[in-house]
Amino acid sequence: MTDFLIVGAGILGLSHAYAAARRGLRVKVFERSATPLGASVRNFGQALISGQPPGTMLDLARASRPLWAHWAETAGFSIKRNGSLLLARNDLERDLLEAFCTSRAVEHGYPARLLEGDELRALYNGRFSHHRAALHGLDDQQVFSREALPSLITWLREQMGVEFHFSTLVRGIEPGHLDTTAGRFSGKQIVVCSGHDYQTLLAEPIAALQPQVCRLQMLRARPRFDLDLQHSLLTGLSCLHYGAYADLPEAAPLRERVETSSPHLLEHGIHLLISPTPYGELIIGDSHSYGSDASPFNAEQVDNWMIELAEHTLGGRIEVVERWQGVYGSGGPGPFSLLPVTDGISAALMHTGVGMSVGPALAERHVAQLLGEAS
Repeated sequence: MTDFLIVGAGILGLSHAYAAARRGLRVKVFERSATPLGASVRNFGQALISGQPPGTMLDLARASRPLWAHWAETAGFSIKRNGSLLLARNDLERDLLEAFCTSRAVEHGYPARLLEGDELRALYNGRFSHHRAALHGLDDQQVFSREALPSLITWLREQMGVEFHFSTLVRGIEPGHLDTTAGRFSGKQIVVCSGHDYQTLLAEPIAALQPQVCRLQMLRARPRFDLDLQHSLLTGLSCLHYGAYADLPEAAPLRERVETSSPHLLEHGIHLLISPTPYGELIIGDSHSYGSDASPFNAEQVDNWMIELAEHTLGGRIEVVERWQGVYGSGGPGPFSLLPVTDGISAALMHTGVGMSVGPALAERHVAQLLGEAS
């Protein structure tokens, strides 16, 4: 009998597979598509520590960092480990970043520095000198998700002995068994990592969490100028989105200014992230739209607003080469759920868009709980 049957080959499913396989357990992973196509490959690839709120999420992000480094080295995919830059466009954003550095960063040990003056002007030959400051998140990492996850799958299969069943739909679950389009499988522990699919499996216990779906508009673009970007970029708008900053007193006047000057940014949840790919391109986004389903229709105006923000941030024009929808689970009772359903059956779900940041360590924690290991 297999030790772990895991449904879903996104970052949570793969992280559970690794956590179990590294303990010498027998693991099988089931994925309905021929390759992962959900949130874990549609994202920015940012594994952020600096944006996580103090407490569990910050602890999980810190614990996930060495796992990403180990996977990149052993599975052979590209990773940038020189941090992120959160750019302050005005005095209110700069004051918020300074308050973070002098209070929360000190109290909770965030590895971050505020760059101003000559240090800011030295970044990328002055490319970002039209900003007031930049917060350098020293331990933040970034991967190219659409390459990193397939590489991780290959490594888990070839080096860790994980058995994968792609293009295989899991149709039913009962204690000790999965019914799939590839037959019936037996296992001691079944973990469902179904992303934002709340209806195919375990629909009733998942519905009790009152989950939602978040839809995002995303772009891939080429800069029309010379830029060898080696950091993930965020803007001061991100301070209204990420828990490390959003509840600080200095965030309130910033939110008021955005509500007055650019209410469309808050209405559509636009806060601008930029991630470099290994090929000199940029992943740009995003917007946020919440509901029970992800609408298939993108608004061109939302893309235009993001392009405008990106070109101002970068100080130059960009050429869009690809557009898509990101999607992830949201709502729920907190940022994630580790849901025990019955003996030997559980679900692991993210309710926020930071699965890449915390997923590896969250799965490690979950597998340890299922095996009854001492904390």
